[in-house]
This record gives sequence, structure tokens and C-alpha cells, in this order.
Amino acid sequence: QVQLVESGGGSVQPGGSLRLSCAASGIPLVYLAIGWFRQAPGKEREGISCISSDDGSTRYADSVKGRFTISRDNDKKRVYLQMNSLEPEDTGVYYCAATVDDYARLGENEYQYWGQGTQVTVSS
Repeated sequence: QVQLVESGGGSVQPGGSLRLSCAASGIPLVYLAIGWFRQAPGKEREGISCISSDDGSTRYADSVKGRFTISRDNDKKRVYLQMNSLEPEDTGVYYCAATVDDYARLGENEYQYWGQGTQVTVSS
């Protein structure tokens, strides 16, 4: 079993930044591929970034590419999502998810473990 807890959400003005954190426990983070997902009001949940467990390779959705950066610290058992140049369209609940695998993908069906989510609101 894997337990995931997100933190770092909040309210920010357009153009601002936030850093989300996902704390993992249970199975050591070194064995887990991690994805970040978000669900905007009235929309389906979408994968926005992920990071593999073996080589740390990353993927990004086109909507966040160049603005968001995912990283991991296996010693601290945390995965981060640095979000810059935030836009109102980035508003939503952000979830981290985990799967025991080397390679990370953006599809939510790939992940078995999910956190409870953290709210991000971008508004002036």
C-alpha cells in the first residue's frame, strides 16, 4: 500500500507561482512512478506531469509545458510540482498518484494509488 498526501495548494494571482508537494509512504518512493493530475470545475481529471522512478524522466501535458516542473527527492520521500506563470485555467484540484513501475505515463488508469488532492485557485 502507498499513502500519498499533497500540500502546497492555495490562492494566487495570475502570473504567480506555487510549489506542490506529494509526500509518499508505504512503498519506498524509489520504486514508484508518480503522476500529477488536476481536475478543473466541471471538467474531467487530466494528467499534467509525471516522473519515472528509474531515470527520473519526465513528461508534461502541452497545457503546462514550459511553466511547470516536476521533480523528486527519494531521500525525502517527496515529489514536487513547481508551477510558474499560473493562469486562471490552472485552477482546480491537484492530485498526485503513484504506481509501482519504472516508467511514468500521463494516463490516470496507469495509477493505483491516489492522494486526496489540494486546491489551487488562480484569480485576480
